[in-house]
Amino acid sequence: MTTAVKVEQTVQEWGNGLGVRITAPVAKAARFARGLPVTVEVVKEGILVRPLAGKPRLTLAQKLRAFDPAVHGGEALADGRVGTEVF
Repeated sequence: MTTAVKVEQTVQEWGNGLGVRITAPVAKAARFARGLPVTVEVVKEGILVRPLAGKPRLTLAQKLRAFDPAVHGGEALADGRVGTEVF
């Protein structure tokens, strides 16, 4: 990280757990964005939140948007009998 940002916040109830909001300046300095997978680890000094290494996991909606039948095997839905199906 290149920018040091420090904010004071209060731990609040969030559903059945606790949460701290990551403010925009902190998120920007840490290069955090919505949907970024992170690990949360308890360390001697407190809690450490850092991005997971590697490629982020895609949601189903993101996978469907990226799907192109021409590129991904040319699969198509059959709208009638295609083989020797017995009904």
